[in-house]
Amino acid sequence: MASLNGKVAVVTGASRGIGRGIAERLAKDGAAIVVNYTKSADEAEKVVAGIQAHGGTARAVQADVSKVDDIRRLFQETKKAFGRLDILINNAGIFWAKPIVDTTEEEYDRMFAVNAKGQFFALQEAAKHMADGGRIVNISTGGTKLAFPGISIYGASKSALEFFTKVAAKELGAKNITVNTVSPGYTETDMLSDPQFRTIGVQASPLGRLGTPADIAKVVSFVVSDDAGWITGDTIQAGGGVAM
Repeated sequence: MASLNGKVAVVTGASRGIGRGIAERLAKDGAAIVVNYTKSADEAEKVVAGIQAHGGTARAVQADVSKVDDIRRLFQETKKAFGRLDILINNAGIFWAKPIVDTTEEEYDRMFAVNAKGQFFALQEAAKHMADGGRIVNISTGGTKLAFPGISIYGASKSALEFFTKVAAKELGAKNITVNTVSPGYTETDMLSDPQFRTIGVQASPLGRLGTPADIAKVVSFVVSDDAGWITGDTIQAGGGVAM
């Protein structure tokens, strides 16, 4: 039996990869899904069509999470379409690896604009619109536990997100809203195109493989369920043991 019947979930960055996997899983669990995307309209509509083909409810909404006005519009359109908000999956993010000495100001600003600023203001808007008993899940990375060369601004931007989780959990607890972080490890997505990172990922996991979006989606599905109502302010590692 679906556990999220009657719930409405916004999944940012849901046109591909982990975001798509989460959107599809929460739809399977019974939630109506807002599939957020920045540029990949065709891909987002494919996600919507796939959910609808399996009897679910979904619509695509374009919004660039690095722009606060876009974020506000995303939640306004969600409320207009479905009348409520129960779940936010703060997933949109970008990644690249570059040494500190070669990183430009523009690259620094772009990484933080999406991975930290965008996530912060999406969390803020969700807190304004969310029904009591809601769920917020911030998608981080096991890389915040690992200091690899080249991931300084990526790791730092995601570390900020993990701190937002802790503070928001305390601020929103009175409304029975839980706020948690789920941190994937090396996962089969477009982000993990570098063969070197893929090899490292397989070798680093005791399970001897890369993760899949479905692996992460299963964990998120639990965290937003009623069964996880006593978990808040936590960072849950969903990386196959990479970040022990």
